[in-house]
Amino acid sequence: MVKQFIRRLKKSKLTVHAFRSMFSFLSYFPKKKNLVMFESFNGRQFSDNPRAIYEYLATHYPSYKLVWSADKRFRSQFEDKNIEYAYRFSLKWLWLMPRAQYWVSNSRFPAWFRKSSSTVYLQTWHGTPLKRLGVDIEDVVMPGTTTEMYKKSFVSEAKRWDYLISPNRYSTDIFKRAFGFTNEVLETGYPRNDSLFTLNNQESMERLKIEAGLPLDKKIVLYAPTWRDNDYYDIGRYKFKIQLDMDKLQKQLGDEYIILFRFHYLVAENLDLSPFKGFAYDFSRYEDIRNLYLMADLLITDYSSVFFDFAILKKPILFYVYDIETYRDQLRGFYFDFEEKAPGPLVKTTDEVIDAIRTLSSSSLPSVSTSTYEEFQRQFTSLEDGHATERVVSKVFTNV
Repeated sequence: MVKQFIRRLKKSKLTVHAFRSMFSFLSYFPKKKNLVMFESFNGRQFSDNPRAIYEYLATHYPSYKLVWSADKRFRSQFEDKNIEYAYRFSLKWLWLMPRAQYWVSNSRFPAWFRKSSSTVYLQTWHGTPLKRLGVDIEDVVMPGTTTEMYKKSFVSEAKRWDYLISPNRYSTDIFKRAFGFTNEVLETGYPRNDSLFTLNNQESMERLKIEAGLPLDKKIVLYAPTWRDNDYYDIGRYKFKIQLDMDKLQKQLGDEYIILFRFHYLVAENLDLSPFKGFAYDFSRYEDIRNLYLMADLLITDYSSVFFDFAILKKPILFYVYDIETYRDQLRGFYFDFEEKAPGPLVKTTDEVIDAIRTLSSSSLPSVSTSTYEEFQRQFTSLEDGHATERVVSKVFTNV
């Protein structure tokens, strides 16, 4: 009874209003010098561009106080990592967040966050866009909002960003328009991709596999699809049904391959892969996808931006796009001719997936010419050289 009362009290309108008012009040306080608050995917992960920046500062500039904003439901992502964190919307978090000199995030903050003009907000974002973003989406079908509300909130949020990281010129042009962003774009490459250079060696990849409990004698397929705007449980909680015949995949490929599933952070499914033990693994909560890129021999995705980063490694990519007509023409739309420029084959059935994977035995880039892959790299990954984090930090942080 007491716990239920406390939970109801925390969620009451009066408590929520008081908490938000206190946040706004504390944002007027003098900033705590060198305090940097990090958040990745709304506090769900210790990952991505914010993690790369955190690790660089922690290694090279120990005078900074570095604290992570963590969703309590995902505490396992932050425990036992020797990092300081505060649970999102806790009293500790309330004391730190509005008084921080820097905010570093890869996704949007709630609209009620008041950012002081003396807080530097570095927005890293989380991918090169294929699907339309922000105000470029014609009809928004996400729960809890309308097209007008969604676009207005996106532009309003972007006005708070002091800096926005871009991985390439293509993204810079889209970000400025789609976010209505008018402050400084840092066209540096993505900090998270630096490790694809520093750890891209046999010793590091074997170590990662051993740490992840994966066999060393099997090739690894990474399946990382995105979410669908119109298929959801609730606001920010999306459904995803695996549209692959897992029995057939295991029967045809199980002797040589294993498959790692990595769902988008907004997908709420809990996979039951027990019937495919030893062949299929759920790595949706694995701490950082960049390690999965290094371990994988092949990527299967759809419209997720993961393939832009994976292409840095010059490994084969397969696009499983069973619903491309719906996604392209009704849900999001694409910024370029995906079918023409994709650095890998587009397939729609499990049999086609199996055939494409088997082709890898004799070809490193199945169903796509070397020139197509290289042209893709020139347009989208040419800034990636292992030093993006250094470029970002030297620009944004004053005491380096």
